[in-house]
Amino acid sequence: QVQLVESGGGLVQAGGSLRLSCAASGRTFSRYAMGWFRQAPGKEREFVVAISRGGGDIVYAGSVKGRFTISRDNAKNTVYLQMNSLKPQDTAVYYCAAAYSGSYSDTPTSGVVYDYWGQGTQVTVSS
Repeated sequence: QVQLVESGGGLVQAGGSLRLSCAASGRTFSRYAMGWFRQAPGKEREFVVAISRGGGDIVYAGSVKGRFTISRDNAKNTVYLQMNSLKPQDTAVYYCAAAYSGSYSDTPTSGVVYDYWGQGTQVTVSS
């Protein structure tokens, strides 16, 4: 069982930055690929970024590439999402998720693959 707790959301002006954190419980964090997803009001959940269990492979959605950076610290059981140059269309609830992975390079982009989800943190970008 893995529990995920996100933090770091808030209100920011367009062009600003936020750093989200996702702390995981348990001793097997390094066996999980991690992902960030988001869901805006009235829209379906969408993939944002995924990082492999070892951190060596990363996949970004096109809408955030070059602006967002994911990283993980397996010693601290934490994954981070640095969000720069934020836009109003980035407004959403952001969720982190964990996918048990037998491969060091897996970077799942589909939500159905993920085993555990956090409760979400609200990010609001004003224009």
